[in-house]
Amino acid sequence: MIGEVNTWMRSIGLLLLFFLGSVSVLPARDPVIVRAADYGVVADSRQNAAPGLRRALEACRRLPASVLVLPAGRIDVWPEGAARRELYVSNCTENDTSSKIKNIAFLLEDCRNLVIEGNNSLIMLHGKMISFVVLRSRNITIRNIGFDYERPTMSELTIASVGKKSIEAVVHPDSRFSIDSGRLRFYGEGWVLHAFHTILFDPKTEQLRYSSLQPLLEAKARQTGSRRVLFEGNFGQPPYKVGDILTVRDPYRDNCGAFIEQSRNVELYQVGMHYMHGLGIVSQFSEDLRFRKVAVAPRAETGRIIAAFADCFHFSGCRGRILLDSCRSSGSHDDPVNVHGTHLQVTAIRDGRKLTVRFMHHQTYGFPAFFAGDSIAFIDPKTLLTLGGATLQTAVLMNSREMLLELKEPLPAGVSTGHCVENLTWTPEVCIRNCRFERTNTRGVLITTPRKVQIEHNVFSHTGMFPVLIADDASSWFESGAVRDVTIRNNLFDACGYNSNSGAIAIAPENHQRVPGSYVHHNIRITGNRFRTWNAAVLQARSVDRLIFEHNKIRPVSAQVKWTGAAVELDGCAEVSVNGNQLPHQADALIIINQMPENAIHTDWRLANKK
Repeated sequence: MIGEVNTWMRSIGLLLLFFLGSVSVLPARDPVIVRAADYGVVADSRQNAAPGLRRALEACRRLPASVLVLPAGRIDVWPEGAARRELYVSNCTENDTSSKIKNIAFLLEDCRNLVIEGNNSLIMLHGKMISFVVLRSRNITIRNIGFDYERPTMSELTIASVGKKSIEAVVHPDSRFSIDSGRLRFYGEGWVLHAFHTILFDPKTEQLRYSSLQPLLEAKARQTGSRRVLFEGNFGQPPYKVGDILTVRDPYRDNCGAFIEQSRNVELYQVGMHYMHGLGIVSQFSEDLRFRKVAVAPRAETGRIIAAFADCFHFSGCRGRILLDSCRSSGSHDDPVNVHGTHLQVTAIRDGRKLTVRFMHHQTYGFPAFFAGDSIAFIDPKTLLTLGGATLQTAVLMNSREMLLELKEPLPAGVSTGHCVENLTWTPEVCIRNCRFERTNTRGVLITTPRKVQIEHNVFSHTGMFPVLIADDASSWFESGAVRDVTIRNNLFDACGYNSNSGAIAIAPENHQRVPGSYVHHNIRITGNRFRTWNAAVLQARSVDRLIFEHNKIRPVSAQVKWTGAAVELDGCAEVSVNGNQLPHQADALIIINQMPENAIHTDWRLANKK
């Protein structure tokens, strides 16, 4: 009888959903198909789909399992009628005075067992919007969909002619502009550009370099065609050359491309992020995340260069397993991948078990960074070494900058105010494979987690700085922590490091004080990779115990490149093996060591102490 009543109640519930929202009901064992078109979402209409998407997602939220099917084509979404939430997002929460309320195209909040089937639709965002937000949800898949901006917050202009007295540029069709009193002005949907952070792209070399728009801003501008602008002034030595593309944005981070918080088992498959304002796809205190065939790149037909305002894939305080497989990033103003935790500083200690800890970086705060039951480590910010550990009885966010932590056991001896706290429970395993990272002026992959890391079968092409950086700090960005098990193998590092004068893999913890016999990072293996470099440098490592650099093949970018310097630089490391690597015959197989004995390294190359 009870089973009959439950079946009857479920049938009535699904029938009500059908009449309220035109839900197509499948057999009980299958998810319910929810069609966005039934809620007023019309493709290729230029109508605002925001209200319809909200209704459709609410219908999905009430179901135990569902598939939201979007109509194929272009779907426009404006902030008016869109979901809005106050969000504190790691690395892009600038200050306490600006609003943290964000406009969201797809809000998946407290959802279970939901698939968004995009049908290869293109979601066109207007104004400053987040493409999708996943909050406190589990078993979520977003697939076969693309996101772009009608007016990206990145402006682009190509240099058409250069002289000492005049420079002419062509403004990209997607970059709205005007000339006001002889001054170039960029604007968008609800915003005007006031600051001009500029990165120059050279299409011939595929390089992105730091630049400045100031020479054009100081000149007198007049429009000579629908998108052509002539700048007249005294340029002296021209700062640009014909063909250069200037990419310009405001450096203020007030948004992100997508946000996943306190969620579990989330997959993105065949998703195109064609422009993201602020930080990229930010995953924060979430677990088991899979990104497969996700492309952060402009749509080819737009002719744009930049797809990401800052990082592309950003993971802060996550756990479980993070997988990036067959993904691509092309055109970003910051790092394609960043995986890290957050060091909070101890500011007060009470009763030996209660601590006040504080977010220290101005772009990261406002979210719970610890939970009851979490394991934590106390870190000396000068040495980055662990002072002891504890388990949390309670963890309370007191205000946007501070948390109150209560320990289950007494505070370890030697811990005092000024030391930092790292959350060890929320640290992920990471696998990055079969991906391509290109067209960025900064690094390729930044990674700091104590769990297993695999970076394999990837291509790093023309990253401006280190293609892989393993850092850790408790004094600048406060991004934790130390690595314990990293494998970097069978990757191609192609013409990287032109902005840092080194295409090397860098292991560079910011420990400002050394402790003899102790090391920040451990167990890093770099094997079977290919390097095409601008100079000899392929590895820089500081404070690493058990480091292997073997069977890598190293070649210059071209025969015209004259290599200088050492291939490997080691600073305060132990148990290092550098063997079986291939260098050109003319190259000097040199390793420079500093503050470490020669017997700390086993190598078939030549050693020299740093002078």
